[in-house]
Amino acid sequence: MEAIVIAVVILGVTGLAMGLFLAFAAKKFEVQIDPKIEEIIGILPGANCGGCGYPGCSGYASAIVEEGAAMTLCSPGGASVAAKIGDIMGASVDTSGEKVVARVLCQGDNTFSKKRFDFDGELKTCSAVTLYAGGDKSCKYGCLGYGDCERVCPVGAIVVNEKGIASVDEEACISCGLCVKACPKSVIAMTPAAKKVTVKCMSKDKGGDAKKACGIACIGCGMCQRTCPFGAIEVSNNLAKIDPAKCKNCQLCVVVCPTKAIYTGLNRPLPKKPEPKKPAAPKPAAPKPEAATPATEVKKAVEVEKAVKTEEKVEAVKATTEKAEV
Repeated sequence: MEAIVIAVVILGVTGLAMGLFLAFAAKKFEVQIDPKIEEIIGILPGANCGGCGYPGCSGYASAIVEEGAAMTLCSPGGASVAAKIGDIMGASVDTSGEKVVARVLCQGDNTFSKKRFDFDGELKTCSAVTLYAGGDKSCKYGCLGYGDCERVCPVGAIVVNEKGIASVDEEACISCGLCVKACPKSVIAMTPAAKKVTVKCMSKDKGGDAKKACGIACIGCGMCQRTCPFGAIEVSNNLAKIDPAKCKNCQLCVVVCPTKAIYTGLNRPLPKKPEPKKPAAPKPAAPKPEAATPATEVKKAVEVEKAVKTEEKVEAVKATTEKAEV
């Protein structure tokens, strides 16, 4: 019995000593966290998407306070969070930057771009399928539809539909850019949210080849470039590209595109298709001067002679009249 009591006492004393030692060590070696870091963590969305380039929201908060990182890198939080971070740091923040969203620059689903082969690999990802001759789609530039982007999206804003192509819910998109990095075909891009007219194609093949690979491909015909009144479209490498800085969302390019490769997200009617310019009417040719002939020259000489005689008669009459008056 005494042995048990002694053992319990020893254990209790040892535990107390260890507890006191740990408490002392925690106090002695405590790492002081800047209160500003905790405040910033508290206002960040907590998505831990990594779109800012740092390991999660706590890593970004530490980088702002300790390394002077930019305060506008949190896309999910947007301008409001950036302004609050500025208040905490006692600095002014420019929040005038335009919001961007992810957009899939491809419409070539299974109805437009057929499968070249059936992929039976165990790892059904876009990255894996790309290793097999660039993918199983007829178009080697298009979305493969195996969902690499869908799996990395932290808010479920991008999904692969039943026709085998990814689509983005722009209202839910937090602009983290993870889907852009995950896509092995580079068909997802961050574009200004306010610019709703997009060339949804990445094919650089010539017109005929592009059309064979996908029924809704850009064929580089240049109709959009010639029609745009603002010079916002340029066709390069058989592919039309829109300059967001110049685009006014007029949608004329959408109307004239023969393959419907240009997509509009605007909820308003399309404009009327512009009528082709009529060619200018040719100017009437100036009448050719008549070539001089001997007969013509004789006729002119006779007329001149008559005129001279008539003038002489007039002068004679005048002279006679003057004499009569005298």
